[in-house]
Amino acid sequence: MQGNPLDNIDWESFQPYKKLIFILPILIIVAVGAITSYYIVQPEEEAVVKRFGRVVAQKQPGLHFKLPFGIDTAQMVPTARVLKEEFGFRTESIGGRTQYRKDRMHRDESLMLTGDLKVIDVEWVVQYRVSDADKFLHRVRQPVQTLRDVSESVMRRIVGNSLGSDVLTEKRAQVANTSKVELQKIMDTFDLGIQISTIELQDVTPPEPVKPAFNEVNQAEQERERFINEAEKRRNQVIPRAEGQALQVVAEAEGYAAKRVNAARGEAERFTAIYEAYRDAPDVTRQRMYLEMIDGVLPNAGKIFIMDENQSAPLPLLNLGDTPLPNSAKR
Repeated sequence: MQGNPLDNIDWESFQPYKKLIFILPILIIVAVGAITSYYIVQPEEEAVVKRFGRVVAQKQPGLHFKLPFGIDTAQMVPTARVLKEEFGFRTESIGGRTQYRKDRMHRDESLMLTGDLKVIDVEWVVQYRVSDADKFLHRVRQPVQTLRDVSESVMRRIVGNSLGSDVLTEKRAQVANTSKVELQKIMDTFDLGIQISTIELQDVTPPEPVKPAFNEVNQAEQERERFINEAEKRRNQVIPRAEGQALQVVAEAEGYAAKRVNAARGEAERFTAIYEAYRDAPDVTRQRMYLEMIDGVLPNAGKIFIMDENQSAPLPLLNLGDTPLPNSAKR
């Protein structure tokens, strides 16, 4: 019958290690406690300290201490950094030349139907900042995904209420500003602790399969606008000229009418004055009228000859034909 193997062990040789066996766990516990009792918050971050899952503090950048062994946990949130979410594409690498990636999943994000039933490819970027770390972590389960879903919903609604040509050209900035305002309102309603910085439309183009047809339609619309502008230009040239000529004719007619009326009034007043003078002095007035008539008629009579039986040639009367006519007689 064999003896117990433990009886052959020299227990005296293990006596120096007994203290080490008891001290080593204590040292490990102390080391773990020391390591888990502090944390460092980076300059762009804010720490949310939770004790058994309940938020007890929010710490700013620097060195801080907490209860060890997982009693307190610190979760870092980049509150001072501007974050971004890309829609319709993804940035692959940033270096000398930035590279982008766009696959079918990304295309599903960016393809949209406009108000005039056109399909366009809208790529945009949402830049935001976490304004409240506690709300960002605990209001919703997936705050970033919520931001993406809401942003896509807002952008589709705004583009769907706009014309495709407007979104492609002059109203891009308006679409971006409107979507930023509406997205911020929804974020405030959800109380997510997110502040929207900017929304930028990166690239707005028609889809690749319909781009040739879209370019033809766009060219036709440009031709139409050109013809309309030329017609408006011609209209602006002809109508003012015609209106000016019409005003000139009306002014000339009014001037001629005023001239005739004033002349008629003058003749009537002259006749009235002559009549009143004739009524006061008929003989004198008759003589004056006769002389005025002779003064106006004789210069126009030409040469007048008096025939005399005793003369062989006619005698001119006062040489009236050689006398220059006065201005009153020429009229």
